[in-house]
Amino acid sequence: MHYVDLDKIELKDIPKISDPDGRGNLSVVERDFLPFTIKRVYYLYDVPSSSTRGGHAHKELQQFLIALSGSFDVVLDNGKSRRTITLNKPDKGLLIPNGVWRELEDFSSGAVCLSLVSEEYNEDDYIREYEEFMLFKSS
Repeated sequence: MHYVDLDKIELKDIPKISDPDGRGNLSVVERDFLPFTIKRVYYLYDVPSSSTRGGHAHKELQQFLIALSGSFDVVLDNGKSRRTITLNKPDKGLLIPNGVWRELEDFSSGAVCLSLVSEEYNEDDYIREYEEFMLFKSS
């Protein structure tokens, strides 16, 4: 298994349309924006700041995270190194490829995390134990 270069995982600008009359902004994720077809959408909210979400990797699933409101940190781990990226703008998202361990932490009050994913829920795609993740990376 190859190791994903964490330095190549960057925030991706989501197209933003600003209303000229000052009535707010609109951001759009359309068909060709992501390198996958969206098969599931879910969101996290009311997460206590002391809680950690995620704590797993996926064998196949790709994921695009957006902080719709507030902020949170995404800790990425490729099996060799770790990197933390803060999400705090609704017009920027983070594309996480498969084979990367992820943890979400430091949620601000009122934070909402939107997740657009490439697969329907499949428990067999999850790697929920870090030791198992390291074995997966070495195979």
